Amino acid sequence: MDQLSDRIKNLSTSQTLAMAAKARELREQGKDIIGLSLGEPDFEIPDFVKDSAIAAINEGYNTYTPVDGYGELKQAIITKFKRDNNLSYKPSQIVVSTGAKQSLANVALVALNPGDEVLLPCPYWVSYAEIVKLAEGTPVEVQTSLENDFKLTPDQLRAAITPRTKMIWYSSPCNPSGSVYSKEELRALADVLKDFPQIIVVSDEIYEHINFVGGHASMAEFEDMYDRTVTVNGVSKAYAMTGWRIGYIGAPEWIARACNKIQGQVTSGANCIAQRATITALNEPPSRIQYMINEFKERRSLILGLLGEIPGFKTSEPGGAFYVFPDISYYFGKTLKGTTIKDATDFSLFLLEHALVATVTGDAFGNPNCIRISYAASQSQIKEAIKRIKEALA
Repeated sequence: MDQLSDRIKNLSTSQTLAMAAKARELREQGKDIIGLSLGEPDFEIPDFVKDSAIAAINEGYNTYTPVDGYGELKQAIITKFKRDNNLSYKPSQIVVSTGAKQSLANVALVALNPGDEVLLPCPYWVSYAEIVKLAEGTPVEVQTSLENDFKLTPDQLRAAITPRTKMIWYSSPCNPSGSVYSKEELRALADVLKDFPQIIVVSDEIYEHINFVGGHASMAEFEDMYDRTVTVNGVSKAYAMTGWRIGYIGAPEWIARACNKIQGQVTSGANCIAQRATITALNEPPSRIQYMINEFKERRSLILGLLGEIPGFKTSEPGGAFYVFPDISYYFGKTLKGTTIKDATDFSLFLLEHALVATVTGDAFGNPNCIRISYAASQSQIKEAIKRIKEALA
């Protein structure tokens, strides 16, 4: 007897996690799969972070934490926001959560009513639309183009706004395209939004430090946007702390208070040891992790060069994060090794079966013509993966 809720029946499975699971299954069958589907840095966590976690265990940190995070961690986040983003927050505006994904879910659940529309410039991170649906909001996709580096223009933004628009969510650097909005580009979007004071902006800045163009910009830096912008960040990507699950927001106080309230009923406070380690991570200057950024930049050059040798791959140069998002629609309608490629999902599955390389269909990100390839893998793995793709498509 099927007694599941409509809520869960209407929720899609995360395509990135589904592809990773499929790749794991094939590995267990003895197949040599190269995984370029997950956004997980392949670096070790910096020693200064590990040492801090070990010290926290030895110092007896093992009890429940405050729902919205240790005061000391909130202070480290405040310092980080001021140092890196020129943003001033009070402790009452900070909420620490079990990963940035929970931060996003909190914001959706406290701010959306049934039917409220959330603008999602495409491509967007896979979980945005599903989190919005879970909160009974309506995700509204706004298509951008490869020619414009997958960035939303002011005209596109204005055209997408309706009386039901409650929020806009975007990431910069963007997952999956790697696009980075400049301060001028964000200001142009803010000039549209100032005509619609009811719209809340959710700025996902989890890839902030993995930036190859210099000068990260935050929407909340603008005085007229500060009181309606939620800045989301965390330590998963820049510090390679994916499994430690620490995310956080800087937000208008009324939103932060509400997030604290809902989190108190769902998970309570985030892991005590991970929080102590995050205090250390954020108090150190970003220069301590520059070696990772330099390596990602080298990998970006490598993968763009190699993809450029494959017919039918159209790419833009990502300004940050560790993904490329090539348009592969050239292959639609073609038959490869007996398989007719109808869309990006078919193409992604073809690469898994015939090249033994795991990627993610662009459908999952709101763009059916592209696939996402992560270069958070070693240079040797990247070379081998693209070689296999090239041979499978030859």
